[in-house]
Amino acid sequence: MDWFADPQAWVGLLTLTALEIVLGIDNLLFLAVLAARVPAEHRALVRKLGLGLALGTRVALLAGISWIARLTQPVFSVAAHDFSWRDLILIGGGLFLVYKGTMEIHARVEGEHSVTGTPAVPAALPGIVLQIALLDTVFSLDSVITAVGMVSHLPVMIASVVIAMAVMLLASGPTADFVERHPTVKMLVFSFLLMIGMMLVADGFGMHVPKGYLYAAIGFSAGVEALNQIASRRRMQHRATQPDGDMPSPRG
Repeated sequence: MDWFADPQAWVGLLTLTALEIVLGIDNLLFLAVLAARVPAEHRALVRKLGLGLALGTRVALLAGISWIARLTQPVFSVAAHDFSWRDLILIGGGLFLVYKGTMEIHARVEGEHSVTGTPAVPAALPGIVLQIALLDTVFSLDSVITAVGMVSHLPVMIASVVIAMAVMLLASGPTADFVERHPTVKMLVFSFLLMIGMMLVADGFGMHVPKGYLYAAIGFSAGVEALNQIASRRRMQHRATQPDGDMPSPRG
């Protein structure tokens, strides 16, 4: 417990906690999408279960730091490029996100029904939990590797992850509800999933894209959508305040 008296450890805790929250944005967006696929009475459970699994995965990976180090060791080469288990996990997770984002966008554009016109049945809870578990592993890798590279005390790493997950748990409900209420925001989230998936695939093939670019694009798109939401709300308020006599009369 010597790190309690180390000011650098506390600075590391604050810095790493902030980074963990930022790195958890993609996980939070994915949870918001999956929560909308289950019956309404199970959505809060899905969010809590997803973040709980994410926390457990991160703590387990931190406890196996030596195993994490081995994940970055090359296992085979293709065309003079070395691939590690981390690369393969990132590629697999990225392809899944691209698939998931594409299918969700297709469902929203074409209509969430089958060819026969039967309404779509809400997704089964076990299948959603399995998807969460698989993607939590992918999202946890960068988070854990960042923690190992920044801080040398394991308790500090675990504390930062726990604090970040607590913040995300508080934000998960309002985030999911907001995404569910606004179809345009939901489409934006699906586009983010495609972008995150492609970034993971590129990273797996050795073409590292700084996450700052990704977050800048997400922030810019979110800012534009926020302006659209404000403008739409003002138009609705303006129409609501217009007396019936001021409405243009239809032409015969």
